[in-house]
Amino acid sequence: MKRREFVSLAMSLVWPLPAYPQSSSMPVIGFLDPRSPNAIPKLLRAFRAGLNETGHVEGENVSVEYRWAEDQIDQLPTLAADLVRRQVSVIAAPGSIAAVLAAHAATSTIPIVFGTATDPVQLGLVRSLSRPGGNMTGVITLALEVGPKRLELLHEIVPAARTIALLVNPASPALSGPATKDAQAAARTLGVNVHVVHAKTALDFDRVFATLVQLRAGALVIGADALFTGRAEELATLALRHRVPAIYQYPEFTEAGGLMSYGGSIRETYHQVGVYVGRILKGEKPADLPVAQLTKVELVINLKAAKAFGLTVPPALLARADELID
Repeated sequence: MKRREFVSLAMSLVWPLPAYPQSSSMPVIGFLDPRSPNAIPKLLRAFRAGLNETGHVEGENVSVEYRWAEDQIDQLPTLAADLVRRQVSVIAAPGSIAAVLAAHAATSTIPIVFGTATDPVQLGLVRSLSRPGGNMTGVITLALEVGPKRLELLHEIVPAARTIALLVNPASPALSGPATKDAQAAARTLGVNVHVVHAKTALDFDRVFATLVQLRAGALVIGADALFTGRAEELATLALRHRVPAIYQYPEFTEAGGLMSYGGSIRETYHQVGVYVGRILKGEKPADLPVAQLTKVELVINLKAAKAFGLTVPPALLARADELID
């Protein structure tokens, strides 16, 4: 018996492995996400469309092993380790910095394609944006950088609000920390107060909005986080029900009935991650694939929501909007 075979046999005895389908010809992608699949169906379609552009079709010439944390972020390291044991060809973590960090900690050899709103160089994920140099590459979206602008836009449409709340997920300190600091600085410039409220799971949302009513918060900025991205419709509904005008980074929130959105396209992030995963499956190395930077931002205003809130959108803001939803 060869040594490699002996080691494999020994590992199977101490750690029973699940019965995965075996295929020597079809590569396997590991997909790691902190939410549930029903929270991001449009984003999954964008990811698969990116794969398709490189000639990879799920179920035909590539398979995908999905690992969903169901909003339990502390489960991500275990799920990432499971994908490593599965010996997937590449890991995609397009929607959460927590998932990216879990994948990074789990392997230094399997290629990882990330989507992040934070600087991957600062986090130690890559050596540089142009030459990542290791087993990771991916996509950066403008989310944190335009956070202060979201506060400014919300103040413009709700000028009477003296207290504006900021919703963050404390379980994602890489996002919540900078977002809080930037919002407080922007609030001082605008002469308003910012009150930070926390939600770790969707079960916290009702409490958050009840707190906003008690605080008499005149508006709400929803911070960047995968939890909020997957619950855009629910957050839009709660904001309208409790009469709290709100802004978020992605247009999915406004399309679901939210007042405003300002930021990049999360769908384009998932699409580009799919493209990069496909290119790696074709033989390119993540060390040589520059980190893509999505710099386009869009302002979307839901006029129906504005009317429901009793707000008049300033003409200057209407003129700057990339899209108006009636």
